[in-house]
Amino acid sequence: MAVCAVCGKGPLMGNRVTRRGAAKRKGGAGRKITGIARRAYRPNLQRIKIMDQGTPRRVLVCVSCLKAGKVQRAV
Repeated sequence: MAVCAVCGKGPLMGNRVTRRGAAKRKGGAGRKITGIARRAYRPNLQRIKIMDQGTPRRVLVCVSCLKAGKVQRAV
């Protein structure tokens, strides 16, 4: 299981809901649920090189941590 090295963000589980039919506001009889399947919402993890106590190493970091500036890239 891949998690962010900075914030610990990992996959979250949810449902994929399949529907059929036209919406009532579009003249139909309403949307009906025909199936529910489990799925994973995965974070946008990038493998980058960071400086860790003076030594560069590769870790998985989510893009929200990169954009927030919580980690410094190694050059």
